[in-house]
Order: sequence, then structure tokens, then C-alpha cells
Amino acid sequence: MNRRAFLLSAAAAPLFGRARMKPIERMNLALNGGTPDRAPFSFWRHFGLENKPPEAHAKKTLHFQLIYRMDLVKVMSDFPYPKSASPNWWELKTVDNPFPAQIEALKLISKGLQDQKYFVETIFNPYNVAEKLSSPAEVKRLMAEHPQQLLDALEAIAKSQAAHARLALDTGAKGIFLAIANAQDSVMTREQYGKFSAPFDRMILNAAAGAPVNTLHLHGKGVWLDRFWTGWGDPIISYSTVETGVPLAEARRHYSGVLMGGLDETRVKSASLVGLQKMIQTASAAAPKWFCAPGCSVPDNTSDAKLFLITRAAAEGT
Repeated sequence: MNRRAFLLSAAAAPLFGRARMKPIERMNLALNGGTPDRAPFSFWRHFGLENKPPEAHAKKTLHFQLIYRMDLVKVMSDFPYPKSASPNWWELKTVDNPFPAQIEALKLISKGLQDQKYFVETIFNPYNVAEKLSSPAEVKRLMAEHPQQLLDALEAIAKSQAAHARLALDTGAKGIFLAIANAQDSVMTREQYGKFSAPFDRMILNAAAGAPVNTLHLHGKGVWLDRFWTGWGDPIISYSTVETGVPLAEARRHYSGVLMGGLDETRVKSASLVGLQKMIQTASAAAPKWFCAPGCSVPDNTSDAKLFLITRAAAEGT
């Protein structure tokens, strides 16, 4: 921790000294529809450590959650999916442990948290992985010209990621944070999503069934939120109120489970304390089953001072 971050963290300490609950107590109450002393909160950013060893990833994650005093630790997962040994990217086989470095990082994170906070493992859905292994245009080409090849590739990825989800839970993770960015008209039709994505997304989510903090992160401006209100096992639903234009109060009318969001991830770099407090006040319409968080990762270049404003605003509650 640098000197500036240390001083900011020390300044925030009195706010947390007044808290009546521990992070896990607060989380459990919100998960079950009770009324905690304030809403649980979290935020996250990319660290760009995919070329570093798992120890560096774990150290950065533990440092980040400690100085910003968040209730839930969302572990970023930027280690790449293993490429095919074949010259054809889509010729993939199921891998029992597709992210061994990430599993080692999760073990270290679990040890470092000492059961004081819940943490979740981020998983990007198979369609997104396929795009990263090739390109969005190549995936669409395969969908149109050789759909079975694409389905076979997506199934192999999904089975591998389901195995990873189970391994993540074994390390102590309390759920997965499944990021879905293709459930929108700008990427595919609803029918295509039902064939080329939904079965594989469900496969991964089902692998973590029973974990208390399983989360669907629905990413994008035109994401079909209504596609996920029912039939997915009542996960936490995370989305951007800014990109979608759908406030949490509106989502609450359609979804009885836990909602995560309310902070404008596009404005945290410049928002004042009052501005953040207004965001939280508006989002609290989703309480008590509500986690205060941004709609996506905060910009990587957000200053320490601004990140601590989020912490302060969340700690003071509504």
C-alpha cells in the first residue's frame, strides 16, 4: 500500500468502526431478504496480471479488497483459456483444469481471507471464450456455415468451465460470477442465443448449483434482462443500469431475487461524494435483496481517492 492509499484507508476506518455487522453477516442477511445495517458493497477492476504468476494475482486481489474494505470479493479471471493443439481453433477437447494458475490464485485468496469474507470466481461464458480464441466475426461465420462445429467447440469449453467452477468452489469460493455479453440483438437473435449460448451458460451455472453467491452478470446496452428473470435458478443478477437504462426499481418489479448494481461505472472516476450517495439512494429501491456495486468493472485508471469515495459512500449507507 502506498502512503496516499494508507492515509485514505485510515481516514475511512472510523466509518467502518461504527458498522454493526461483519461482511459475511451482512451478506447473509441481504441474501435472505433481511435488513442489514447497510447494503453489502463491492467493486472491481482489471489488474492486467495474466502474464504474472498466481501469487501476484492473489496478492493484488487481497490488497485491493483490504484497503477498500468491501464486503464481497469478486476475483478477476484474466488468465486465457487454453488454445487448441489443432490449427483449427474450434477443434477443442474438454480440459479437466483449464485455468490451473487461477485455481492456485484462488487457493491463496481463500487462505488470505481466512473465512472473513465471501469471494466469487469470474467466468466468461463459452461464447465469449470462443470469440477470444478466434474473433467475433469468425464465430459468426462458423455459426452460419458450420453450426455443428461451433456447437461442439462451445460444448467442450462449457464442460471445461463447469469443471473449473467445481474446482473454484473446492478452494472456498462461494459462487461464480458468470459474465454473459452476447444476450443482445447487436450480437445475435434470441433464437440463436437459445441454441448457441443458453445451454452452455446453464451448464456452467448448474455446476455451481447450491453456492450462495452465484451471479449472472448481464453485460451490454441491449441485454435482454427479461430473458433471465425466470428459469435460471434464482441467481444474483448484476447489470448496468446506465447502459441498459433500466433502474433497479424497475428490475425489482420483475425479479424477486438479489439484484447487484446501482453505481454508475462510467462516472466513478469523476463523481463527487454527493453524486455517489445519490446513486446509492436511488439504487436502494431494490433493497433489502440488493448488493451495492457498479454495473461493470470500474476504469482501471480510477484514482485511489475516487475509489475511497465509493467506500465512504457505501459505508455510510442510505
